[in-house]
Amino acid sequence: MDFASNPERFAPLTVGGGSDGPLILTVPGLNNSGPTHWQSVWERERDDVARVELGSWARPHRNTWVNQLNLAIRRAGRPVVLVAHSLGCHAVAWWAAMERPAYGDPVIGALLVAPPEVDVAPVDERLKSFGPAPKGPLPFPAIVAASHDDPYIQLHRARRLAQFWGARFADAGAAGHINADSALGAWPFGQFLLRTLLGLASRSGEDGLPASTGGPVRTQIELSV
Repeated sequence: MDFASNPERFAPLTVGGGSDGPLILTVPGLNNSGPTHWQSVWERERDDVARVELGSWARPHRNTWVNQLNLAIRRAGRPVVLVAHSLGCHAVAWWAAMERPAYGDPVIGALLVAPPEVDVAPVDERLKSFGPAPKGPLPFPAIVAASHDDPYIQLHRARRLAQFWGARFADAGAAGHINADSALGAWPFGQFLLRTLLGLASRSGEDGLPASTGGPVRTQIELSV
C-alpha cells in the first residue's frame, strides 16, 4: 500500500484517551529508545502512553526485564496495550510465557516491532540470553511488524515468530531496524498498526478470541506499508 496514494489510512492517532481507554506501555529494546525514536515521539504526543523502565538497558537480563514489565503492567490499574521494539518484543513474549496471564488481565493486545533474531547467530551477543524465543501463542491479539532490510533479523524469520506467537504480520517495507536511525518521525504506518490492534482488542469476542476455546486465533493476515 502506497502512503502517498492513501494518506487517510495512515492518519495521525488522536491525541488523548486519558484514563477512559487503555494505557499504552512502550517497551524499548537494547540501549533504550532515544528522543527521535518513534516510541519517544508517541510518548510526547499522547497522554495515554508511558514507557516501561526495564533498567540495565545496555546489559539486559531476561528475568529482570520480565519482572519490571510485570510490575508496570500490574501498576497500570486499567487495560494495557504493549508497544514493544526490538528486544522488548522478546521481553513481552517471555512475560506471557512466564506469567501465563488470562486474556485481558490486563493486557488486551501487543504491537511487536522489529523483534531481533535470538535463536540463530544473533547479531549482538547480548541478545542470546533471551533465546530460544518462546514458541507459544500469545493470549491476546498481537501484530508483528518487520522490515525487509533489518540487520537484526531476516524477514522470513520475523514471519516465523509471528506464526509462533499467533500474531498478524505487518510488512513495514525497507525501514532498517525501525528505530531512530530509520528516521521515521511519528511513524504513520506504526500508528495505523496501533489503531488496527486497538480495533482487534475491542472486538476480541468475535475476532481475537473464539468463545469456544478461550485461546487466540492463529492467523497470518498480512498488513503492508
